[in-house]
Amino acid sequence: MKPGTTSGFIAVNMENPALELDDFDRLVEQYRARVLRFLFASVRDLDLAETLTQDCFWNAYKSRKAFRGDCSVNTWLMRIAVNLVRNHVGTRRFQFWKKAPRVDSGEIHDWPDRSISPEERAAVNEQVQAVWDATKILSAKQRTVFLLRFLEDLDIREIAQSTGLTESAVNVHLFRAVHHIRKRLGRPQ
Repeated sequence: MKPGTTSGFIAVNMENPALELDDFDRLVEQYRARVLRFLFASVRDLDLAETLTQDCFWNAYKSRKAFRGDCSVNTWLMRIAVNLVRNHVGTRRFQFWKKAPRVDSGEIHDWPDRSISPEERAAVNEQVQAVWDATKILSAKQRTVFLLRFLEDLDIREIAQSTGLTESAVNVHLFRAVHHIRKRLGRPQ
């Protein structure tokens, strides 16, 4: 969500983001979809994404008093979400099985235009699936940066704050991610 298109709630609290934590129910209502979307794109399992979303807000609630307001609440929540994904991936590496994630049109909730024909929707679904599959070849950092940039529309500074990387490192990972995906999709560099 962009500050210009949201309620006055965010606009009032842009000067002091810590004030936004006072009404935690409203905060969850406002950011839940964004956090869930990022987590679902990262783990490709809706049930797991729901669980991690709950964990994200639980962790945020528990540590809300420690939030200094150095960054936006959105950036802080994304940082918690990124860390949850890292923790999940780290523990999952010790498992001997892996799920074969697959995205179908039923799992994609926010289509850009619901008035398109079934043929156009199938073509869009095919393109989305191709990009989705192409993200599998990316490193964890590249995938995280790519998803935060293009799925969550965060700017480079917000991605750096969310991931703990420098802005230069974010730019490098984003460049490499886009390069690998374009190469995988057979599109010109």
